[in-house]
Amino acid sequence: MFDLYGGPELHPSSHSRQEPPAAYLEPADYVQSDAPEVAEFVAAALGEGALSDEDKAIRLYEAVRDRIRYDPYSISTDPDDYHAGRIAGFASTFCIPKAILLAACLRHVGIPAAVGFADVRNHLNTPRLRSLMKNELFIYHAYVALWLDGRRLKVTPAFDSEMCAKHDVRPLTFDGRTDALLHEFDAGGRRHMEYVRDHGIYADPPLEEILGAFAEAYPALIEWAAQKKKGRTAP
Repeated sequence: MFDLYGGPELHPSSHSRQEPPAAYLEPADYVQSDAPEVAEFVAAALGEGALSDEDKAIRLYEAVRDRIRYDPYSISTDPDDYHAGRIAGFASTFCIPKAILLAACLRHVGIPAAVGFADVRNHLNTPRLRSLMKNELFIYHAYVALWLDGRRLKVTPAFDSEMCAKHDVRPLTFDGRTDALLHEFDAGGRRHMEYVRDHGIYADPPLEEILGAFAEAYPALIEWAAQKKKGRTAP
């Protein structure tokens, strides 16, 4: 299995104490931490009362994970679909927009955050999705790197709890102290997700590069998703 913390592209161990770049606290083109829609999403997720940064991070992670359903068929080539202010209003989307929104929410409350990308192999891919993708490799799967008490952690808010239950996969939980990355095995012990290559972390996603890679790797899926968005395919 690929070691997401090894290799020359990555920082030292995520649990070492380190100061993140200032850009990981600032609004960006896609990670719009200053967008009013992001502020509303954060307020709804956190509620009333004083919370520690750890508790804020946990609540925001759970809100992005479960309030926006995971839908791999919603892959889009429209850059506007990757702005956090717009994503905050989505009922469903896939891993990249969800990671962008979580990073924006964390920055909004003063927690440094970046968006990271890795190629992963899904051993439990559904037949329909496999037929559209033509393979089991998900390129540029998104995660979030965040800093709490000087420690860098990595979390994946993609798969909502309801979807996990349907596919017999335990929902990822984040305790504010350890990483919450994709499962290597499902609840039945079958191989699930395997990290293959890490692309590093960014203050703002290199969207042009990512969409170009998607167009080359998944033309059938992108066309199907475009037709679905227009209401021309079955859900």
